[in-house]
Parts: sequence; C-alpha cells; structure tokens
Amino acid sequence: MLTQQDLKQIAAKGISEEKLNKQLDDFKTGFPFLKLEAAASIGHGIMAPADDEREKYIDAWKAYKAEGKDIVKFVPASGAASRMFKDMFAFLDADYDVPTTDFEKHFFDNIKKFAFREALCDKCKANNGKRISELIADGNYKAVVANMLKAEGLNYGQLPKGLLLFHNYEDGPRTPMEEHLVEGALYAASNGEANVHFTVSHEHMELFKQKVAEKADIYAKKFGIKYNITFSEQKPSTDTVAANADNTPFRNDDGSLLFRPGGHGALIENLNEINADVIFIKNIDNVVPDRLKDDTVTYKQLIAGVLVTLQQKAFNYLRLLDTGSYSHEDLEEIIRFVQRDLCCRKADIKELEDADLVIYLRKKLNRPMRVCGVVKNVGEPGGGPFLTYNQDGTVSLQILESSQIDKSNAEYQKMFTEGTHFNPVDLVCAVKDYQGKPFNLPDFVDKTTGFISSKSKSGKELKALELPGLWNGAMSDWSTIFVEVPLSTFNPVKTVNDLLRDQHQ
Repeated sequence: MLTQQDLKQIAAKGISEEKLNKQLDDFKTGFPFLKLEAAASIGHGIMAPADDEREKYIDAWKAYKAEGKDIVKFVPASGAASRMFKDMFAFLDADYDVPTTDFEKHFFDNIKKFAFREALCDKCKANNGKRISELIADGNYKAVVANMLKAEGLNYGQLPKGLLLFHNYEDGPRTPMEEHLVEGALYAASNGEANVHFTVSHEHMELFKQKVAEKADIYAKKFGIKYNITFSEQKPSTDTVAANADNTPFRNDDGSLLFRPGGHGALIENLNEINADVIFIKNIDNVVPDRLKDDTVTYKQLIAGVLVTLQQKAFNYLRLLDTGSYSHEDLEEIIRFVQRDLCCRKADIKELEDADLVIYLRKKLNRPMRVCGVVKNVGEPGGGPFLTYNQDGTVSLQILESSQIDKSNAEYQKMFTEGTHFNPVDLVCAVKDYQGKPFNLPDFVDKTTGFISSKSKSGKELKALELPGLWNGAMSDWSTIFVEVPLSTFNPVKTVNDLLRDQHQ
C-alpha cells in the first residue's frame, strides 16, 4: 500500500512504517470508551481544603521553593487566534454592512474597551486615513474589522492567541504571554529565577522570540528576578496520518500522504524534555489582569503545596519498601495512602500476598504525580474529573473529554452532564522519581484513549486521528489528585468578545 515516496515522506517526519500502520489500524478498530464508576465530587475524589489546611499547603510550597528546586511554568501556546474571530470573519463575508447579530453589535458598542483599540486605530489611520470612530460614523464597519483581522492591519486573524493585546494597564497593554511571565514570577520563581517554557507553532516562533526580547527585561526588573524563557515546537513525528472513509490513507492532490497535528497530546514529548522537579501547566488564554491575580497565585501555591506534601509521603514509603524492613501494619498504612490520598483502589487488594502487594504498591507510588485544580461546573464545554476503571483493574481519578464517554449509555451521559466540576487545565506536576531521576513520560500514556474525528480537506471528507490528550490519556497512568479551586481562577478567552468580560477589563 505504501509507495517508496510514502516511505521517504514518513522517514523525513521521523515516523516508522510500523507506527503508520498502527495509526491506520486505529482507524479500522476505533478506540474503546472508558468504563466509569462515578463523576468525582467533593469528598469523593475532590479535595476542598479548609482555611487552616490551605495555609499549611501554601507554607509547604514556599518551603519547597526555598530549597532551590527546579520549577518550570509550561504554557501550550501554539493555538492560532482565528477561532476567536469566527464571528467577525463571518461579518466580513456577510451580505450586509452594519452590525446585525448580537455578537457584532456587542463588539462595536464596546470597541473602546479592547486593549488593542489604540493599535487598531493606528492601523485604520494608516490604511484608510481615518480613526475607528470616523470609519464607524461613515458606516464603514467592515474596514475596522478588516484592519483587525487582515495581514495589512493587526493580522489578528492569523496571529497566535498568546501575542494579542488582552489587558489594559497604565504603562500600556499586555499580551497573554506577558501575563504568564508575571505569573511565573509570582508563584513559580525559585533562587531568584523564573523558568517559563512556551510550546509554539513553527510559523510563530520568531514572533514569540521578538516579543520576549522586547518585554522580558521589563518584568525581570519589575520583580527583581532573572527569566529563563525557552520554546519548543510540536514534533513532526507526533503528526498523524489522515484516512478516507474506507480507512485507506488520505492523499493530497500531489499524491503525498496527508498528515495532521496529533492534538495537544503530542506535547507529552515536549513535556518529557523539560528538566524540572515541578512543572505548572496552564493554557495561554487563561490569564487575568494584575488586579485579579491574587486568587490565581494563592491557589497555584495551594495545589503545588498539596503536590509536594503527597510526593514526600510517597517518597518516604518507597524508601521504606527499599529497606525490606517493614511490617504488615506498614503495608496497611501504605494501602490507605494509595487508596485515600492518591484515590487509586484495587478491588482484590486483600487477596494479594505480601510480595505481590509490595510490587503493586511500588508501581502505584513510583510514577509521575499531578494535582489538578477543578472548578464548579458552569456549563463550559470541555472535560471533567471522573473515577474510571483502568486497564489493570484499578479505579482511579482521570480527566475525561466528552469524546471518551459512550453517549448511548444513559448512566454515563447523566454522570457527564450532571458532574459538579469541570477541568480548567490547571495542573502542577512532579516528574522525577524518589531517587531524583526523571520519569520517561511516554511510558505512562494510555494509547487506547485517542479518538477519531471527521474533518475535510479541499472539499473532501476525511478521518483525523487525535493522540491521547495531554491531560487525558497522556497522563492516564499518573497519580492524580483533584483540588477544588474558585471560578475566579478560570477566565479563558474563546471569542474576542470574552475580552469584554469584567475579568479581562
């Protein structure tokens, strides 16, 4: 089925013939739905620390940082902003010239409130000889939108979300990338240094580097720290082949195979190359102005404190097991820790002989650990926290997307729709073992948790393969802990009008 040209093409990407055939097999067989026990809730998989506990965990994080540990803030930032402006692109193409939909009216009624207004006004003057207000007075609304979206204007239709002007300040507007630098200084700095890593797309790499060169020193002086800012791109070897309806490889007009990015799950490879003790993960668009950052900083420190506290306990138990000098009571205590604190249960654990029990406990203790902030469910699209059955027969905490749940199962559908909490992508991860060696993170991916979606190219339908998501299947075999955090820490920007919400003003 594969031609010599195909083999050359996949070799150039770093993809083996075996891997390609496995992807094509995945289209044929599909992926199994996950078996659910329950949606996680407070007291049933989700921690909600009281005030005194909060302070204890925050102190634990501050003490950990004082030890001079390597801490990195990891920000997936490759997303283009084009989806943010879907409604405004539609307005440009519409057969009417004045704002008609509620979305369009809201945008123009509040145009003065956008942090990019001044930059947009400058582009309007340069390209049309008139300010925004004058173009609107003339009824030339589309010229304003064109100057916002098109290459000759701000080019916001093609730029990455991380480089748009989001928030206004007295000393000038800030991009999300800058807000993440500020956050890095506030909760992730250690030894007077803040390490921030952005994953970006190839075409935007230089733009990010230019913005860092322009802005990083300003924030370094403001916070009295040194920034170490690094970048990586999604690896071509993590791309996935597209397929036709009959599961044969989809081909471009020139006969070459069509590959597509494998989704955010591909970033497990990037994460695996970060040398750190603790890594914070947060999406590029989930940022707020300084006046609202207190909650973000407090709860980032809280979940990090939970992480290092539980990690230390796990390390101590592993060292005890290494000695061989432990009692059956010690094993009972470790079982309680794995079941209660790490929320990982095995129904037949009482049937294991001590030797097999130790092997099982060691496996569950000696793996990457993540603490995930979860917020109350307010109907945002996306995944949520669940207790699920794993392939080894254990039940543990996982973040699930709707695509992983069997919609024909009424009980599961009810769990998903009535779940009390939502995943805002607010993670802090420990990625080294108790001997200080980095885990090889791809070893902990559940490869059966990818999914297949329908797309099109040049008017032709195709099937696309998504890798197990970064915080879903790619972290399936990690120790997972959920902690409730307030909604004030979750402020994503999905559309341009989201920037008009109070949280972004």
